Amino acid sequence: MSGVVTGALHTLSQSGQTSTGEAVLFWVLGPVMVLAALGLLFARKTVHAAMSIVLVMISLAILYVAQEAPFLGVVQVIVYTGAVMMLFLFVLMLVGVDASDSLVETLTGQRWIGAILGVGLAAVLVGVVLTAGGMTAT
Repeated sequence: MSGVVTGALHTLSQSGQTSTGEAVLFWVLGPVMVLAALGLLFARKTVHAAMSIVLVMISLAILYVAQEAPFLGVVQVIVYTGAVMMLFLFVLMLVGVDASDSLVETLTGQRWIGAILGVGLAAVLVGVVLTAGGMTAT
């Protein structure tokens, strides 16, 4: 594994695409972001999931700064991590969502309707992407 990472770092730094420091930062933050995203998906408590997405957003801001886009990094921290996620956590704490409450289906058939609408949205998105690429959907 370390041979692959070392080879990738050497190739990227020699080709002039990125510096070694940027590549190391990417290879350190990339797995952290993936693990935090998986933590978001598999967390049993909503607050833990929210903290996982905060970690993803802060890591993304660090990558923005490393790519010489400090404005995007600051906006990422202030707007998304600072405002949106803290508001989300505040609402969760205020409402007090419990894991047993989330399994109660208030409207009969809402899961099936949601699944059908999701598949329809995916079909529309695929059609738009194929049309925008110059290809026609069949």
